[in-house]
Amino acid sequence: MPVTTVEKDLDALTMTVVADFPVPVSRLWDAYVDPRQIERFWGPPGWPATFTRHDVSVGGRSEYYMTGPEGERSGGYWEFLAVDPGHSFEVRDGFTRPDGAPDAELPSMRMVYTFEPTGSGSRLTTRTFFPSLGELEQLLSMGMEEGLTAAMGQVDAVLADLASFAADLPAAAQVLDDTRVRVSRVIRGPVRTVWDAHHDPALLRRWMLGPDGWSMPVCEVATNVGDSFRNEWEQEGGGGRFGFTGELLESSPPHHEVTTERMIGVEGPGAVNELTLTPVAGGTLLTLVITYPDAETRDAVLGTGMVDGMETSYARLEAEVLTPA
Repeated sequence: MPVTTVEKDLDALTMTVVADFPVPVSRLWDAYVDPRQIERFWGPPGWPATFTRHDVSVGGRSEYYMTGPEGERSGGYWEFLAVDPGHSFEVRDGFTRPDGAPDAELPSMRMVYTFEPTGSGSRLTTRTFFPSLGELEQLLSMGMEEGLTAAMGQVDAVLADLASFAADLPAAAQVLDDTRVRVSRVIRGPVRTVWDAHHDPALLRRWMLGPDGWSMPVCEVATNVGDSFRNEWEQEGGGGRFGFTGELLESSPPHHEVTTERMIGVEGPGAVNELTLTPVAGGTLLTLVITYPDAETRDAVLGTGMVDGMETSYARLEAEVLTPA
C-alpha cells in the first residue's frame, strides 16, 4: 500500500493523504493526467472509473463516472483551478447527477495534488479542503477516506505497466459507452506545435490526408466559437471526393476544443468531437472523444478503418511537420 499517512484536521477542515511510489515524478504525473491511466485506478476496487473528459489545464474540466458491481453509476467532476505541469494541480471536486450535471445537493471540495521527488522515487501529497465541518463529516461518512486510499492502492500496477502507454504506440480506439469512443496517441512534439498543426490550413494540408494518394483541396478552419469549418479530400486524378463540415462549439487554445462534424451530403445527425492535448513524457498526449448518435453508427464508422487512417495521418504529422528538416 503506497499510502504512508492520513491526517484529518477538524479545526482547519482538511484531510491530508501522503503516498510514496518507486518511480520518477514524471511517471507518476503522467498517470494522473492521462485519462487511459487514471481511470484504471481512480475508482476503488469494484467501481472502475471511465473518464469521458480529462482536460488538465487551468479552466479545464474532467468528467467521469464509476460503475458498481450491479451496473449502478456514481459520477464526478473536477474543475482545474491551477496547474503547474509536473509539480501540482488544484481542482474543485464535486459529484454529478445521472445526466452529468453537477449535483448541488452534495458538497464539493477543493483538492490540491502535489508531486515531489524523494530519494527512492516520488511522493504525492493530496490535501482536501472542506467547506464546513458538517460537510467534512458527511463526506467522511460516505467513505471518502477509504475510497481515496483504496484507489491509491491500485496506482502501483498502472505505474508498472509501461508497455500499455508507451509513447511509440500507434493510435488506438477505446469504446467508452454506447455512443462515445476515445482515440488516443502520443504525438512527439510540444503541445503548442501540435495545436497549431491542427489549425493552420497550410500545415493541415500536409498531414491530415489518411492513406497515401490523397490531397486536401478544401481546408477552411473555424477560428472563433460559432464559426464553421469545411474539409474535403480527393484521390490523385480527382476521384473519390468526400468531406466533412461542422461548427466550433468550444475552444481553449492550446489544450481543448469541441466541434460538431457531419459528412457532406449525408443526412441525419452527425458526431461531436472533443480534442484534448496534454503534455506528457515523450511529447503531447492527443485524445479525441467522439460522440455518435447511437451504437450502430459508432460501430459502422469504426468498421471503416477510421483509426488506421488517423494513425497514418499522425505518423505523417510527426515525420513531415514536427520533425526538423
